[in-house]
Amino acid sequence: MLNTLPKRERWIYRTATGLVLAVMVFSIINFVFNDHFPLGFPPYFKVELTVAKILGVLALLIPAVPFKVKEFAYFGFAITLVSASIAHIGRGDARLSVLFVIDPLVFLGLLAVSYVYFEKSHSLAAAAAKPS
Repeated sequence: MLNTLPKRERWIYRTATGLVLAVMVFSIINFVFNDHFPLGFPPYFKVELTVAKILGVLALLIPAVPFKVKEFAYFGFAITLVSASIAHIGRGDARLSVLFVIDPLVFLGLLAVSYVYFEKSHSLAAAAAKPS
């Protein structure tokens, strides 16, 4: 499906997706190996969020995953990134550094770029599969 995109657009998709997935993997590793959980959430939420991120990363990495499941992963990551920014604002982290608030929003932008090209590749593949 991704091969339906022109080379430049494939490169944009892969770069944006790779950066977002790298951030999610970093977050997973941070949650697994740090005893504390940032932002004061309860410990069970750490497990829930870690499992959800692992499933989302796998959904976007594995080509055979159905389109709707991949869309769900995109939506879940978008909620996670918006929520992270809101949580940092609520906690007052913006006083320490505005990067705590802006950083998740930058990756939300990259996630949006990834999704636009994902959707475009799916649309092109569906159009190519239609009998004329």
